[in-house]
Amino acid sequence: MRDDPTLVALVDRARGGDQAAWDALVARYAPLVHGICRRYRLQDADIEDAGAAVWLRLVERLATIREPAALPGWIATTARNECLRVLRARQRVSVVDFLDGPEPGATDEDWLLVEERAIALRAAFAELPERCRRLLALLFADPPMPYAQISAELAIAVGAIGPNRQRCLDRLRRDPALVPLLTEVAG
Repeated sequence: MRDDPTLVALVDRARGGDQAAWDALVARYAPLVHGICRRYRLQDADIEDAGAAVWLRLVERLATIREPAALPGWIATTARNECLRVLRARQRVSVVDFLDGPEPGATDEDWLLVEERAIALRAAFAELPERCRRLLALLFADPPMPYAQISAELAIAVGAIGPNRQRCLDRLRRDPALVPLLTEVAG
C-alpha cells in the first residue's frame, strides 16, 4: 500500500488546493479515524472533536509530509494522539461539572457555594473574547446545535470547532477567579 499511486496523486492534488482531492482523502480515511476513536471508547461528540482535530492537523501539515504514501500511518498516529488528548482532558474538572447544583436536602452553605461558583463562571465567561463566548454559547445550547449549523453561524470550518472549543475552555479554566474554585472541586 505504500506505493499507492492513487494516494500519492490525491495528496499532490490536495496540496495544490484541489477540494475534490481533499474530500476524497477525508472520505477514504475517515473510517480509519473513526475506528481508532471507537477503540479508545470515546463518546460521539469526542469522536467528532478528535476527528476534526486530525483533519485540522492534516490541513496544517499537508505541505510538509515528505512521503505521501505514508499518510495512513500519519493519520492513525495523529488520531491516537488526539484520542489521548481527549481522554486527558476528560480527567480534568469539566466546567459543566463545576456547575452541578447541591444535592437535594443540601445546606444553605452548599447552595451558597454553588451560587459563588456560578457567579465566578459568569464573570470569567464575560472576560473571554467575543468569538469564544459565541462558540461556547452555541455548543452548550439546549437543544444541542449541530456542528454544521455552528460552522455556518460563526463562519468557521466544522473541523475547527472542536480545537477552538478546547482552547476557549482551557482559557476559561485558567481564569484567576475560577482557578481556586476549580481546585476546590477537583480536591
